[in-house]
Amino acid sequence: MQFRQDTRRTTFGIILNLCELTYHSTVRKVRETHGNALMALFMSIMQALLFVFAFYFMFTVLGTRGMMIRGDFMIYLLTGIFLYLTHIKALGAVLGAEGPTSAMMQHAPMNTLVAIASSALAALYIQTLSLIVIMFGIHTILNPIEIHDWAGVGMMYLLGWASGCAIGLVLLSLKPWIPDAISLIQTLYTRANMIASGKMFVANSLPGFMIPWFDWNPLFHLIDQSRGFAFNNYFPHYTNWQYPIYFTLAFLLLGLMGDFYTRKRASASWMAHR
Repeated sequence: MQFRQDTRRTTFGIILNLCELTYHSTVRKVRETHGNALMALFMSIMQALLFVFAFYFMFTVLGTRGMMIRGDFMIYLLTGIFLYLTHIKALGAVLGAEGPTSAMMQHAPMNTLVAIASSALAALYIQTLSLIVIMFGIHTILNPIEIHDWAGVGMMYLLGWASGCAIGLVLLSLKPWIPDAISLIQTLYTRANMIASGKMFVANSLPGFMIPWFDWNPLFHLIDQSRGFAFNNYFPHYTNWQYPIYFTLAFLLLGLMGDFYTRKRASASWMAHR
């Protein structure tokens, strides 16, 4: 006869164990794309720099720099590009997280919520490091970076990441049911936000009849509000930061409900569609 001693685990112990599991899973996610974490960081930096150079060249050639906010043009570019990239990367990371039929779920401590959280945190980690490196380079090589309200810009940045995670969670819960449609929706959403996010213009410059075309998008609000916090002479009139919070909470709730429903009905045959 085999004897086993059961130990009672406290709530704090369970939370600590989940945090440790999430940490190790996040490290695994960071190294998943490239064996070297520094290479993953380098690729993220290069992607962001390509965006910055492309938009800088476009605005310079078109001669529209003077129509933008008075102030540091690089800050104007970074507030748009990095919120867009962080939002889209977070959505893609959560959508690509291991589902209930993944082989990783066969290990007892692992669950889908840990997989989702680790994917989201890995995306935030890489994007934040990329932003710090690029801003440090601009600050030391080009000109000192001056942000009017660092806390406000930081909050918009985190909301951009959180809203991307929430949308990704909803799509992830639907992915086993309609995988092809979800892949198409992700592509359309990513492409549409090249314009609909408002990173190439300021909301105050839009005519009134065009505002409803962009007002549905939380990223449009976040980018415009981040520029309001970054520049002391820009005051957003058509956007607010409360809407993205409500949007994120609503989609997070829908995503968790959908994930719970899908997880209970998961089948190994779904792996063929993933």
